[in-house]
Amino acid sequence: MAEKKLKNWLKRPDGTFIRRTLVLMTVCGIVAFIVLIGQLYRIMIVDHELYESQAVEQQMRETTVTASRGTIYDTNMKIIAQSATVDTIFISPAEMIKYGENKYDIAAALSEILGVDYDGIMKKWEDTESWYKTVAVKVEPELSEQVRKYKNDNDLRSVYIVEDSKRYYPYGSLASQIIGFVGTDNYGLEGLEAEYNSYLQGENGRIVRATTSEGMDMLYTGYEDYLDATDGRSIVTTIDTTVEYYLEKHLQQAIEDYEIRDGAMGVVMEVDTGAVLGMCSLPNYDLNDFLALNEDYRAKLDSEGLSGEEYDARYAELQRTQWRNRILSDTYEPGSTFKIITLASALEEGAITLNDRFYCGGSMEVPGRDLPLHCWKLSGHKDQSLAEAAQHSCNVAFTNIGIRLGARRFYDYIQAFGFFEPTGLNNAAESGGIWWPRKVFEDPYNYSQLAAASFGQTFNITPIQMITAVSCVANGGYLMQPHMIKQILAPDGTVEKSFEPTVVRQVISEKTSADVCAILESVVSAPDGTGKNAFVAGYRVGGKTGTSEKVGQASDDYMVSFVGFAPADDPKVAVLVILDNPSKDSGIYISGGVMAAPVVGNILADVLPYLGVEAESSTDGRVSNVLMPNVKGLSVSDASAELESRGFSVKTVGSGGTVTDQAPISNMKLSYGSTVVLYAGEDKPEGTVDVPDMVGKTYKAAKAYFEAFGMFIRTTGVAPSESNTIIVQRQNTEPGSKVKYGTVIEVSIIDNDTSIMETRG
Repeated sequence: MAEKKLKNWLKRPDGTFIRRTLVLMTVCGIVAFIVLIGQLYRIMIVDHELYESQAVEQQMRETTVTASRGTIYDTNMKIIAQSATVDTIFISPAEMIKYGENKYDIAAALSEILGVDYDGIMKKWEDTESWYKTVAVKVEPELSEQVRKYKNDNDLRSVYIVEDSKRYYPYGSLASQIIGFVGTDNYGLEGLEAEYNSYLQGENGRIVRATTSEGMDMLYTGYEDYLDATDGRSIVTTIDTTVEYYLEKHLQQAIEDYEIRDGAMGVVMEVDTGAVLGMCSLPNYDLNDFLALNEDYRAKLDSEGLSGEEYDARYAELQRTQWRNRILSDTYEPGSTFKIITLASALEEGAITLNDRFYCGGSMEVPGRDLPLHCWKLSGHKDQSLAEAAQHSCNVAFTNIGIRLGARRFYDYIQAFGFFEPTGLNNAAESGGIWWPRKVFEDPYNYSQLAAASFGQTFNITPIQMITAVSCVANGGYLMQPHMIKQILAPDGTVEKSFEPTVVRQVISEKTSADVCAILESVVSAPDGTGKNAFVAGYRVGGKTGTSEKVGQASDDYMVSFVGFAPADDPKVAVLVILDNPSKDSGIYISGGVMAAPVVGNILADVLPYLGVEAESSTDGRVSNVLMPNVKGLSVSDASAELESRGFSVKTVGSGGTVTDQAPISNMKLSYGSTVVLYAGEDKPEGTVDVPDMVGKTYKAAKAYFEAFGMFIRTTGVAPSESNTIIVQRQNTEPGSKVKYGTVIEVSIIDNDTSIMETRG
């Protein structure tokens, strides 16, 4: 009965509505269930890892364990870059609120200890939901210990100290462009720090702990995971910090002596291996404060009167300039130093012989040139041998040598010596040379490019390309791969990888190499050789000068250079020095022979003995300084004979027969030919004398003046002579200072003979 009533009720109009509603609800329920299933599938299956990681992040707190960056060593295992433990200080605004700690007191204390802005710390407290706000990074241990004491004394929960590392450079600015620096994240940004970052950086570890729903660490739960950091590898370089010091010292002195306006560059290379022993671009910068401008650039910036955005842009530009390693990244016109390549190539091909002679009338016609090609010496060098042409740096002679060699063969040798491509020094900053296309260079109707290239003009190369090629000429003809890395060391100090010297190719024969070395030695040793200011007493030095105008610059802007090697008969090291834009106001004749050659000579004078290369008793009869013997107690006649045998002149004071005193004292080196004083019964004068200013005076006049007032001279630089072209460039004792009677004053002398020094070439 009831069932019948239900059926009748459903057949009524309102029953139909309800029936339809039930069907619709069923369908919607099914659809909703399908959607729910889909969402659950996406959450639980498709996006499982995403939500799992988010859940873990909410339930876990992770702390980084910083890896120790590898150490950089010089070739003798002296540390030139290392990491030390420092700390990062941070605060937790959320915990400050939770534990009711006094944010004002904390901010004041941290500001005072760390030197951080108080208002800046107070601003960080405002983000009360944050668990981590950095106050200071790279905090030294002594400061972080003060923070730790303050934290412990006040039982603070909202102040944290986390271990970090900081990079230190023990030698400051030494080799700065080579080493480079790291950022605040310990990632290498410049130099070797950047180039070998993948080795040095290591891999950070981490500590993961479980937290409460409020973000607090859960103690004693066992929910902790520790992944230890992997320290970085260390690298051993070929750089010798002592050689680097000598290089930078003499480059800086050259900047002061010649008022160099755009900086100085230099590199020292081991010729047999291609190992770079020293490399520098001045002005440089302090690696421990790399964002600060060096004194020279700071003075330049201050003189420009900029402000605002212009000041900031200029500051950033000068930063990049002081960081740049110009030996690798900058190109320059080599001038006459490139004549070494022309000479070696032509001798190797048999285009010339050692017995050939060349006539220079001051100019010559060259096919393809509208005007005659002029030698730097407009009156010409007249008839000359091949060696004399090199000594004179004769442009006309070398143009003829280039034409005899021919454009095709010359171009092949330029390529063989490595001037078209970067040397492959494993540095991203290295550039390649800028040359004519072969088709243009080999134009049979136009020799202008060939002529210019033969004496080093109208093309650009990098300094590292130049010294690599010259080392090839000096070492028997083998082009070596230049390199600055010897070894990669594992974190435990064991050798993981070694880098052996690599021969790229043999370019010239050993005979040609020996012949060229002999000719280049004469450039330094010959009385009228343009490189004679590179003379080093006791060593045979070979080399070549270079003087070139800066392309696109003012007509009086020059790059002067000298590349030399020693000993010339068995070369060990090569040195290239480039001085960018010396001032005429220095009073010194602008040329590579007068300015750059003595710098190379001074570098070799320091480097060769340090490297264990023994000096000869004399070289071609030229002597600079002689050791003063002890002759007290000898008869005047015996003492005089001993001194004269060493090249001294003798002046005797007193009428006794025995030497009772002498000036200067024994074991002092003084200039060959000096007049020493023997006292025979009379007392040597006591007291002091005033040091005169002899800079710019001739060596002959300076020596006479010093001796007249009881002082003596010891020289560095070119061998002394009575020639009026030998002048005092620098003295090591300030004019006006007082010294004891008999003091030996060291002076640097150069040959300022402008008649034999190239003006361009």
